[in-house]
Amino acid sequence: MMIFHVIGIANKTPSFTIEQQQVILNTAIFSGGKRHYKLVKNKLPENHKWIHIASPMADVFNAYQKANEPIVIFASGNPLFYGFSNTLQHKFPNAKIITTPYFSSIQLLANATNTNSNQLQTVSVHGRNWNAFDAILIQQKELIGVLTDTEKTPAIIVQRMLEYGYSNYEIIIGEDIEGDREQFHELTLIEASKRMFHPLNCVLLKKKFHRTIDFGIKDLDFIGLPNRPNMITKMPIRLTTLHLLEVINSNILWDIGFCTGSITIEAKLKNPNLEVIAFEKRQECERIIIENQKRFGVPGVKIIIGDFFEQDLSQFPKPDAIFIGGHGGKLEELFLKIHPFLKPETNIVINTVKENSIELFKKGCSKIGYSINNTHKISLDLHNTITLLKAKREIK
Repeated sequence: MMIFHVIGIANKTPSFTIEQQQVILNTAIFSGGKRHYKLVKNKLPENHKWIHIASPMADVFNAYQKANEPIVIFASGNPLFYGFSNTLQHKFPNAKIITTPYFSSIQLLANATNTNSNQLQTVSVHGRNWNAFDAILIQQKELIGVLTDTEKTPAIIVQRMLEYGYSNYEIIIGEDIEGDREQFHELTLIEASKRMFHPLNCVLLKKKFHRTIDFGIKDLDFIGLPNRPNMITKMPIRLTTLHLLEVINSNILWDIGFCTGSITIEAKLKNPNLEVIAFEKRQECERIIIENQKRFGVPGVKIIIGDFFEQDLSQFPKPDAIFIGGHGGKLEELFLKIHPFLKPETNIVINTVKENSIELFKKGCSKIGYSINNTHKISLDLHNTITLLKAKREIK
């Protein structure tokens, strides 16, 4: 069995407990980053071996496997908090991993600035995409901790917040915490967006007030296609559609023919963790959906412009739900196009005013083993009656 002792340390020469000292004295192989080695090398046995943690990580893991004896690994802060112990658990699920943590950088920042952290929720953008940050921002949590990196810096993070209208936060930044250049700053977002900070930093975002966005956004609040005010899924239809799509319980939504992006935007607002891939043929709609995203605070949508029938759908995650907002008159062909990429539980929803589209939807369903399990007809003011159809896979 592979055995790892993972010891969390501060950004300064550590003082080890008696138990940790005993483990270190009885170990020959150690590992960590270059910065960790500088901090601990004078406390290691004379003839120790050090495995540097650096890219490519495959070489590091190979070295661990070849060691054939226990390894002590030094990591920053709490190795179980977006840290290396989690990486080891994923890579070596059968290994014995003994972790002794230090404070995480976010904890140190909160403590140093006397910040009540009862409501603290933390996300990491360190070497990661924006998904988790976008989701927690849309939820407007009271206190958000962010682990940064050299690309997603405090200034870049703040610029993203301001771009999508989240000016309702103030920011606390900790630089080189417990290091020689330790500094703390409480700033406005505008101030932080214009400054550079020590590469070792982390962030707290404190909400000043709640930004209100309607549960059902008014149709006229959306930016629409020029001179085509009716080219939008109306709000009552939109909310019913989201219910039929089961967006609250979905992870992936394909919005085919997004137009203004009204379905996509309200879906993300209802489920901030939802990943949306939005398809649209008309080039001008890209600008419209982006402007609407910024207007209603919805970052993180993957926009695909071009003919849907020419897309390589294998590059996208399989959907839990599909909304068909447009099909270019090729509804049956669309079903055949999406069929190989459906999950057993994927549901498909369409809104239409045309009887012909209803019949084509039913025919398309039958070709891929789906059937209609929900139908609604809704009339709004003087508009034509809208038929909402939901299809699920037939259970045999």
